[in-house]
Amino acid sequence: MALATAAVSLHPFLTRPASVFRVGLRFPPLLLRATSSTSTSASPDFNITFVEPAPSKKAPSAQPLRRRAAKKETLKGQKGAVAAAAAAASIASVKARKAAPTAPPKFSKAARRFYNENIKEREPQRLAKVLAAAGVASRRTSEELIFQGKVTVNGSVCTSPQTKVDISKDSIYVNGNRISKKLPLKLYFSVNKPKGYICSCGEDSKSVVSLFNDYLKGWNKIQPGLPKPRLFTVGRLDVATSGLIIVTNDGEFAQKLAHPSSNVTKEYVVTIDGTVHKKHLIAISEGTKIDGVMCIPDLVEPLDAQSDTRKTRLKIVVHEGRNHEVRELVQNAGLQVYALKRVRIGRFRLPADLGIGKFVELKQADIKALEGNK
Repeated sequence: MALATAAVSLHPFLTRPASVFRVGLRFPPLLLRATSSTSTSASPDFNITFVEPAPSKKAPSAQPLRRRAAKKETLKGQKGAVAAAAAAASIASVKARKAAPTAPPKFSKAARRFYNENIKEREPQRLAKVLAAAGVASRRTSEELIFQGKVTVNGSVCTSPQTKVDISKDSIYVNGNRISKKLPLKLYFSVNKPKGYICSCGEDSKSVVSLFNDYLKGWNKIQPGLPKPRLFTVGRLDVATSGLIIVTNDGEFAQKLAHPSSNVTKEYVVTIDGTVHKKHLIAISEGTKIDGVMCIPDLVEPLDAQSDTRKTRLKIVVHEGRNHEVRELVQNAGLQVYALKRVRIGRFRLPADLGIGKFVELKQADIKALEGNK
């Protein structure tokens, strides 16, 4: 009876498939449960059961793999289409650039000048401006010649300065003389003006332009086939003032540089006849009215006295450019001007080795320096 009551149920263990006992697999834990019997001599009754193993992971389905592969193929096709479109656009851009007219290449100054004068098409310009650029006369005098009926265009008398003409195509005569179809070169010179010379375009023997007489006499040897330029000064220096002045035949450049609105600074060295005190410097710095306009200098400072004279020198920088401006500033402070010399315009300074009454042709960098300030 004891054997009967102590029977152990091993049915689940004995009935588990043999594959569970393969080497390397972990047996599930045993659950032992004992039940007591009413008899003290009876052995405990053990029920032995096994916990069910955790379900194994299922193998991935083939359908998601097919979807991912299809997605990759789609992305690859889209990238290919974008690349093809970009290549087509690049080819079209290259063809368009080849078909479009190209700008003139950046060659030497002489080559660019030849291109501008002989190949590049010009837009029609006002008749008075063309006559002035051709060296006939100033723009104002050219207008007077037109009003007087002394100018013909293509065989007809023209009395309107605003008439648009093309000098390379139209036939223009002034007082019976034909205007060359080639405009003179644009020239720019720095001149060390002597004291006693005037800034006039007339035939005066002591004008600044008269310093170029020998240069213009040999023009046909220097520039054969080109009309002689009409030179004039940019702005003015009074007859008693010496130093830097610009001479050119470019009217637009002269107007831009000389006009007070350009605010280009000019530096002067003033030699004072007498003693200069601090109150004089303050009075000059406060400015004065010239033609009803208050003019204030940009800078006023004393300079070291020269060894050959005991007179005081001042550096005065202005930007208005009005007539007799520096002299008015000094005289308004109660001082007398002994000598006045201009030494700088913009960022261009009078060359130290340029003698009085001499001139030198400006380079492109010098022309740019004239239009800028320090």
